[in-house]
Amino acid sequence: MKRHSRKICHPRHNRAAQGNVLLRWAIICVCVALCVCVGAAFILHAKSTKAVSPIPITPPPQSVSVAPPQPVVTTLHFSASGDDLIHDGLYLQAKKRGGDVYDFTALYENVADFYKNFDINWVNQETLVSDEIAPSGYPTFCSPTAVAQTLYNIGFRVFALSNNHSYDKGAKGIASTLNFWRTMPQDTVFTGLYAGDADYANIAIQEVNGVKIAYLPYTELTNGIPTPQDAVANIIYTSDTAVIEKQIKLARTLADVVIPCVHMGTENSHEVNDAQRTLGQQMADWGADIIIGTHPHVVQPVEYFTAAQTGKQVPMFMSLGNFVSTQNPIDNLIGVVGTFDIIKTVEPDQPSHTAIENVKAVPIVMHYDSNYTNARVYLLRDYTDELAAQHGNPNMNLTYIHTMLAENMGTDILSME
Repeated sequence: MKRHSRKICHPRHNRAAQGNVLLRWAIICVCVALCVCVGAAFILHAKSTKAVSPIPITPPPQSVSVAPPQPVVTTLHFSASGDDLIHDGLYLQAKKRGGDVYDFTALYENVADFYKNFDINWVNQETLVSDEIAPSGYPTFCSPTAVAQTLYNIGFRVFALSNNHSYDKGAKGIASTLNFWRTMPQDTVFTGLYAGDADYANIAIQEVNGVKIAYLPYTELTNGIPTPQDAVANIIYTSDTAVIEKQIKLARTLADVVIPCVHMGTENSHEVNDAQRTLGQQMADWGADIIIGTHPHVVQPVEYFTAAQTGKQVPMFMSLGNFVSTQNPIDNLIGVVGTFDIIKTVEPDQPSHTAIENVKAVPIVMHYDSNYTNARVYLLRDYTDELAAQHGNPNMNLTYIHTMLAENMGTDILSME
């Protein structure tokens, strides 16, 4: 009988085997633990990455350049016309044309468009204007109110009333002409008649586009007629220099531009006299910006005065000559319209300042046919040889006009535009 053998494990061998098993289990546990730790770390890192938003980076603000404030400049175009001298021939023609009313349209129609180019149109109204007094001509004038209304309709807004004919009709004439002017539209400026000394501080000021302009009219004489005792108003004579000085200095504080208007000089003479120059210099020293002169009925040059305190150059139209009339000598029929620019500049955080620039003289011709009929005024640029040949004065001709103007005004100041 075959005998089976049985392998008997020695206890020592069993212990070694058990140790190997335990080692293997330990290694496995360590590997598992490492895997668990690595996985957990990865999961935690992923979670933390998802949970925390990145901090936005804001670029630094860029500097914005701001343009500095710019000066504000206002320019006004100004015209000044000479003596509106309404002789009887002129208002009788207006009556003939109008029938029941006076129609002065034809007298001014050839220059009406010219005045549309200006922001301000000034004129010396040489005659009283009233319908309360019968019309009259030389030597004591009074004109129908239609003449002033026609001038207003073509753009005139400033009327100087101080001249040698202001007292022609006494106290009634002064009162009635003021009654009329007070009925005119509110933008009408009429000045030169004052209700006594207490009224001298009442300076006529016109405001156009933010620019304030003061007007101060004076006259040298009133044809020997004294101020009527019962008159409601009076003129100021050019000899009243203390009053004139006060008015100009007051106006300087109230307005941007101060314009004295002087009715003085030698009639029918192109020569400037000493009295004109003396007063012109004084007015410049007191604060005038530009001076308008009328009265001689013929043109005289533009002269400049240097203000003593400021050194400012102040132009003075010594005489604009006539605007309209039926005087006979050729020189009385040639006038100029004084033109210039008022330029006001307002600087940021600084006082404003005003300048007078582009001073020019635009020639005009007063035309009438034979026997003073069909009277009307033209710009010289529109006046032709054919018209000159039809003039009621047979000596009228363009060559003489241009020569006379060049000699007495200077070609640098004349403008045909």
